[in-house]
Amino acid sequence: MAKSYYDPADLRKFGKITEWSEELGTKFFDYYGKVFEEGALSAREKSLIALAVAHVVKCPYCIDAYTKDGLQKGITKEEMMEAVHAGAAIESGATLVHGVQMMNKYDKLSM
Repeated sequence: MAKSYYDPADLRKFGKITEWSEELGTKFFDYYGKVFEEGALSAREKSLIALAVAHVVKCPYCIDAYTKDGLQKGITKEEMMEAVHAGAAIESGATLVHGVQMMNKYDKLSM
């Protein structure tokens, strides 16, 4: 199999971003940790949201991380796939709604 640009082993190196910018890296990880604490949303719900967003932004590291996290939190494969579909629906809707901009521009230019 061809080597992928995204090496799954690099996910374990994520924490090293603080080596080149300690202050900002530390602030990011503090923020990141706080976001995923229990709050108005459960950690389980946040994991599903993160998995859907990971697919929308097409981050293979995030997909790996939140698939694993979801499994650890008892999220079923059906729940994961439904979350992915919810993200895909929003992404495709956001693309298609921009068609209105194209339609408006076409109407303006073809007058």
